[in-house]
Amino acid sequence: MKRLPLALIILVILFVAALALLQAEPATAPTLPPETLTATPCPLPSNTPTPTVSPTATLTPTPTLHPLSIEYLRDPTYAAEIQIVETLERGANYERYYVSYESEGNTIYALLTIPDGEAPETGWPVIIFNHGYIPPDEYVTTERYIAYVDAFARSGYMVLRSDYRGHDRSEGVARGTYRYPDYVIDVLNATAAMKVFPDADPNRIGMWGHSMGGYITLRAMVVDPDIKAGVIWAGVVAPYDDLDARWFRSSRGAFLAQYGTPDENPAFWESISAHYYLDDLSGPLQLHHGTADTSVPYEFSQSLYSVMLAGGHSVELYLYDGDDHNLANEFIAAMGRSLSFFYFHVKGEN
Repeated sequence: MKRLPLALIILVILFVAALALLQAEPATAPTLPPETLTATPCPLPSNTPTPTVSPTATLTPTPTLHPLSIEYLRDPTYAAEIQIVETLERGANYERYYVSYESEGNTIYALLTIPDGEAPETGWPVIIFNHGYIPPDEYVTTERYIAYVDAFARSGYMVLRSDYRGHDRSEGVARGTYRYPDYVIDVLNATAAMKVFPDADPNRIGMWGHSMGGYITLRAMVVDPDIKAGVIWAGVVAPYDDLDARWFRSSRGAFLAQYGTPDENPAFWESISAHYYLDDLSGPLQLHHGTADTSVPYEFSQSLYSVMLAGGHSVELYLYDGDDHNLANEFIAAMGRSLSFFYFHVKGEN
């Protein structure tokens, strides 16, 4: 398998830059620099503490699986079919559709792109696109992440961006993802639907996630063995004990009252953390994070990177000095690296 030629990478990055300037995201539009950067994995700083998390956990059996546990997510059989609801304005070299599928009895809507032309013999490669947190009552299917989806779609992928339940017209209640498995289940059903969608290649599926979508991506990849590779930008990818201690203490009371602290009941906290199931990760990961991110600590990505390296897993980490949650300053570089990574691990040709 050959890596993407440098000339083509540069062309893609320059193309994405021009596109993104024309299609800035509402409210959180990245400011795109004119330069093209070379993709080189970023090593951990020398002062990064050694994580105490082990790659694999031995869990204490429990009679009832907690809905947040990885084993709970593995139990259901995911199956769904994509229904085209509406044809949207087309992209430069691809069609855009408003589609739906079923997830736990809810009709979930999504944005789907399909490249122009005849599909390859095995079908088009697929990117499952997991967006970050947007207030559900503000979320609109055809808005946000426009340039991101367009970059993948122009590069010859089918892209499916699920709305998650309770977002825009999707049925169900938007309860959030860190205390409930709902959005992860919606994405696993979306992935199952793309495996049987006409002209989609079920053996070439990648997953991209930003922020909350990174959390979803990591969990999906330790559940579904058919996801070939994942790219996570500014992901909420720390284990639950770290999230509890450093990130959402304001909502920790219910867990502590029922299950005790991570020190008192490590089996529970490990059972709901994807970190402890990395031996089952379905493919390599590429991580991106800005060091000035005020929404999600970049140390979350550093910790995951370190644990994966210790476990012998394939992983890349790119830190962007002084950049924010959206990688506004280094959007071109991050997108170019993402495209190159997916080309090699998902779309690539022998």
